Amino acid sequence: MITLYHAPESRSTRMFWLLEEIGQPYEIRPVSIFRPRTGEGQPDPANPHPDKRVPAIVHEGRLVAESVAIVLYLTEAFPEAGLAPSPGSAQRGDYLTWAAWYAAELEPAIIATMMGELETSPQKQRSKEAAVARIRNALARHPYMLGDQFSAIDLLVGSALEFAGPQFMSGDDIDAYRERWTTRPAAVRSKDLDHASGVQGRQEVKELVGA
Repeated sequence: MITLYHAPESRSTRMFWLLEEIGQPYEIRPVSIFRPRTGEGQPDPANPHPDKRVPAIVHEGRLVAESVAIVLYLTEAFPEAGLAPSPGSAQRGDYLTWAAWYAAELEPAIIATMMGELETSPQKQRSKEAAVARIRNALARHPYMLGDQFSAIDLLVGSALEFAGPQFMSGDDIDAYRERWTTRPAAVRSKDLDHASGVQGRQEVKELVGA
């Protein structure tokens, strides 16, 4: 059983999507978090994340925190889901490169855009332009970040673009990309589960995921 520590409308929402794609049994442990943008919420003592943030999972007694780490861990633990190239395969280097780029380049560029920092920081403006160009270049060559098949990189990039909205990146290519991943059954189910986690409470969420 995989246990996800989750706060509604946060970075842990994408973990619903990942878990639904993987198709293994899991349970949800709702936790409260401090939300810097609004100043609301409090860290939850029950949250095992070292910084009391989300996402975090526990699997077979192992704690894994942060989105990229969870993606790398679960896709390797459950290779049958087909969400990542296997270790040693030709595409493994590309997969790891995209995962590291997401954390080091895409997320900071999105945050700078949302915080209105681009006008006062030419370096951050250039970082955003580089991130947008890299995504567009990939989508010009194939339908997904790694090629012709959906992967966990699309889950990371797609969920980030969804969070950032059109102010970060828009256009026909992005609309088409969004249509490809938002219509996946696991992505559709994840939205229902996130909504349930916010308005119905823990027991209803556990019933939805079959815990």
